[in-house]
Amino acid sequence: MHKKLFIPGPVEVREDVLAGMAQPMIGHRTKAASALQKGISDKLRKLMYTENEMILSTSSGSGLMEGAVRSCTGKRAAVFSIGAFGDRWYKMAQANNVPADCFKAELGQATLPEEVDKALQGGMYDVVCITHNETATGVTNPVYDIAEVMKKYPEVVWCLDAVSSLGGAKIEVDKLGVDVCITSTQKCLGLPPGMSIASVSEKAYLNAQKVKFRGLYFDLVELYKFVTERDHQYPSTPSLSHMFALDHQLDRIMEEGPEVRFERHAKMAEMVRSWAGLNFALYSNEKYLSDTVTCITNTREISFAELNKALGERGYMISNGYGALKDKTFRIAHMADTTPKDIRELLTVIDEVLTEM
Repeated sequence: MHKKLFIPGPVEVREDVLAGMAQPMIGHRTKAASALQKGISDKLRKLMYTENEMILSTSSGSGLMEGAVRSCTGKRAAVFSIGAFGDRWYKMAQANNVPADCFKAELGQATLPEEVDKALQGGMYDVVCITHNETATGVTNPVYDIAEVMKKYPEVVWCLDAVSSLGGAKIEVDKLGVDVCITSTQKCLGLPPGMSIASVSEKAYLNAQKVKFRGLYFDLVELYKFVTERDHQYPSTPSLSHMFALDHQLDRIMEEGPEVRFERHAKMAEMVRSWAGLNFALYSNEKYLSDTVTCITNTREISFAELNKALGERGYMISNGYGALKDKTFRIAHMADTTPKDIRELLTVIDEVLTEM
C-alpha cells in the first residue's frame, strides 16, 4: 500500500509531474537542453522575485549549501542556527576547513535581527548563513526584519537556506537582498528529490572569485560562468529528467498563482496548528511558526511508532521529531500540492487512531 506522505520531504508528487520525468532523453549539450534550462530559470526568477542568475544542481539542497559557504567565504562565515539544518551548515564549513562560527538559538526559537547585528558589528565576517525555515522545529525566521540589519553590511554575502519553504512561502529575494538563495525539488516545489536550485547575485559571484579553494562540483563560480557564458549549460551532466518535470511543475505553479499557492500553505498550517492546540501543544514560539511544517509536542506521551504504524495501515505517514526532539515531538508537513481537503482527511484519521490507542 502506498502511504500518502505528510512528512517534510520527500512529498507526494502528482502523477503528471512523475510522468514528466519519463520523457525521452535529449543531448545535454544541445540547443534544446539550453532552451529547457533557460526556460526553467526564467520561471524560477518569477517565483523567487529576483533578477539574479539561477543555478540548477543535480544534488540535494545540501550540495549547494556546502557550495555556498565554501565558495563565498573569504574571511569567516557567521552561521546562525535554529536547529538541525543550521547545525549542518556549520558542520559543512568545518568539514571544508572554512573559518566559521555558529550562533545557536534555543530550539523552537528564531534568529533575531539584533543577534545578527551584534555578530556583524566587528567586521569579522564576510558571509552570513541563515535558515529561512527549519523543519526540525517548524520555525520560520523573520527574514524581512533581518534584511533591515543586513542593509547596514552591504559587503557581507547573505546565504539563505530556503530548502523547505521556497514555493510554499513568499520569499522576495531581491527585496530582501539575499545573495544566494537555496532550495531543492522534494519539498514545496512538489517534485522527487535529486535537484537543488540557487539564485546567485553578481556580488556573491564576484566575491567568490577571490576565494582560492572552492572545490569543483559545487563551485559557484564555475556553475555561474557556465550558465552565463555557455547558454545555460552546466559543467557536469545534469538530471534532464528532473528538469523536464520541473519545467512542467513551474507551469502549474504559475497557473495556480504564487500568491494563491502561498495562501493555501498558510491555510493548511492554520488547520494543523488549531488541531494541535486542541489535542497536544505547539512546540515552537508561536510568533515564528512555519507555514510548511508544524512541530507538535507529544504532551500525551503516546507511542509515535504505534501512531505512525496505525496511520500507515490506513495509507498515511507523518514524521517523528528530529534529532534531540525524536519522540518528544512529531511533525506534520503541509507543503507542495497538498490541499486543505487532504489535511482535513489526515487529521480525521489521526483522531480515529488516537481514540483506539
